[in-house]
Amino acid sequence: MKVLLTDTIDKVGIVGTVVDVSEGYARNYLLPKKLATTPTPGNIQRLEAARKEHEARMKLLREQKESLLAAITGLELTIARASNEEGHLFGSVSRRDISDELMKLGHAVTPDDVRLDEPLRRIDTFMVNVQLATDLKTQIKIWVVREKTAQEGEATAAASENSGDTQSTE
Repeated sequence: MKVLLTDTIDKVGIVGTVVDVSEGYARNYLLPKKLATTPTPGNIQRLEAARKEHEARMKLLREQKESLLAAITGLELTIARASNEEGHLFGSVSRRDISDELMKLGHAVTPDDVRLDEPLRRIDTFMVNVQLATDLKTQIKIWVVREKTAQEGEATAAASENSGDTQSTE
């Protein structure tokens, strides 16, 4: 059944296009929710402006994603997490954690853009895929390092104070 989309629907089409969908999908979903209408010449002409506006927005969004991709290509992030002596994390580093770190650096990357097969659960270096669109992909390097505990921090501070005293007496 041919219908004219009045709204953009993922994996179906953009506003103002005539698409061929199954009768059940059109009758039970698209038409009752006013996401589509019958493709008459008047309706097509009425939705042409909305289509052009949507295409302009999509073009601008594409340009923003391309510039973001250029900015994050080759980027390296360091994420500190608590771990045991063998290097296994108490918890994990997830897509959201990586996205949050990128957001802190000013890069608008959502958790859905970060591609991880499974969360990172050990101290190591990982290459993580970031996919902003089907053809806009890159990899970033994630360094998962041990977070210093309070005891380790005090020991490091004491060691630096002692080395500072040694240098001043010489």
